[in-house]
Amino acid sequence: METQARTSSVIQDPGAVLLISCYELGHRPIGLSRPLRALEAAGFAPEVIDIAVEPLDIEKVERARFIGISVPMHTALRLGVHLLHRIREINSDASICMYGLYATLNADYLLSHGVDFCIAGTDSTQLVALVESIAKEEQSEAQESDFFAELPPLETYAQFEDEGEVQTVGYTETTHGCKHLCTHCPIPPVYNGKFLAVQRDIVLAEIQEQVVEGATHITFGDPDFLNGPTHGLRILRAMHEAFPSLTFDFTTKIEHILKNREHFSEFAHLGCRFVISAVETLNEQVLTILEKHHTRADVAEAIDIVHGAGIALRPTWVPFTPWTTLDDYLELLQFIDMRGLVYHVDPVQYAVRLLIPPGSYLLNRPETKALSLALDETSFSYTWAHPDVRMDELHKTVSALVESDARDGVDTLETFYRIWTLAADMQGQSPPTQRKETHLPAPRLTEAWFC
Repeated sequence: METQARTSSVIQDPGAVLLISCYELGHRPIGLSRPLRALEAAGFAPEVIDIAVEPLDIEKVERARFIGISVPMHTALRLGVHLLHRIREINSDASICMYGLYATLNADYLLSHGVDFCIAGTDSTQLVALVESIAKEEQSEAQESDFFAELPPLETYAQFEDEGEVQTVGYTETTHGCKHLCTHCPIPPVYNGKFLAVQRDIVLAEIQEQVVEGATHITFGDPDFLNGPTHGLRILRAMHEAFPSLTFDFTTKIEHILKNREHFSEFAHLGCRFVISAVETLNEQVLTILEKHHTRADVAEAIDIVHGAGIALRPTWVPFTPWTTLDDYLELLQFIDMRGLVYHVDPVQYAVRLLIPPGSYLLNRPETKALSLALDETSFSYTWAHPDVRMDELHKTVSALVESDARDGVDTLETFYRIWTLAADMQGQSPPTQRKETHLPAPRLTEAWFC
């Protein structure tokens, strides 16, 4: 009877379309919220599951005729592939689509391992068109429905923490893609240096909806919020006018901080509490290989600009690459210490290892071609070994330390100096002198950033 009921249903029925998010950096997944609203506007009645904060609902999977799995990043993809097998056990008849950046980069593998469709899907257009095409094949049209799925409450996601206060966080994006071509980034192979602005009214409506739900802080999760600075500023000004007490954070490149320095005092006035920037390394050779288009001196200047406006800069790093030396690693720790940035960096950042996915622009660099790379299809990346075996050993040790300290609730400052002591001992140097008085707590989200 169950199989007969599923066969007789149509894709417009409530729950016939199911969207699943695996992981989106601890915030409410826009890979669910935007496709959900777009499909509802097209007359469908999707259900949603975010397995990062809730269990897999077996009944929802059983009802579905079409299941979309959002995989915008590497961690989400690995979780999604594991989930794929479970879904096939529950519902072997459903069409399964993976959508997002990593679906596009790994389409060949996914399509040969049980996925029916792979699309970029970052603006929902392709996903809606795909579901509509299935409805057309059924010779039926989407009908208006009064069924509306509910996303998990904002309180289940990462919170904004500052000076002992914790606030509820909303999430939105003002653009798709990026105009830059950093070689290690998964975005260039999909967007080829292009970016598209999301209509201001859509972004503001998403913000308003989440404020009604209790959000008092908004994360703008664009790959680079300042790809279109005028567009972003207009949204911020309108947001501040509607919700004067709302705070926010955004992500941008070091070079964009330098180019838009005149706006940072206004960003602070409008409620910006911190800015994330992918510094990656201080090694000039590695910065060139990654085509970051900034220098160590630029990093120091950007910190001064942001901090001078009363905003915290939270740099992110890729300290383990085939070209990064142990001296580079120690220099990075010294820089963070001297600039008083320990509480601006989540400890997991000291353990980040360069990921080279299929299609990566890094594969075109002569420095990468000189490496002995092997594609590990099941991990969706190329494996590499550091020419200095100490660096691979250090990566493993730091990774274990960071995980253990996070589990035990060890203070970030203590973890930092433990890591530094490990690296210094490996290089035969004396342990660092702790400078606790120079490191003040900084605003942050309560979930550490990683891919």
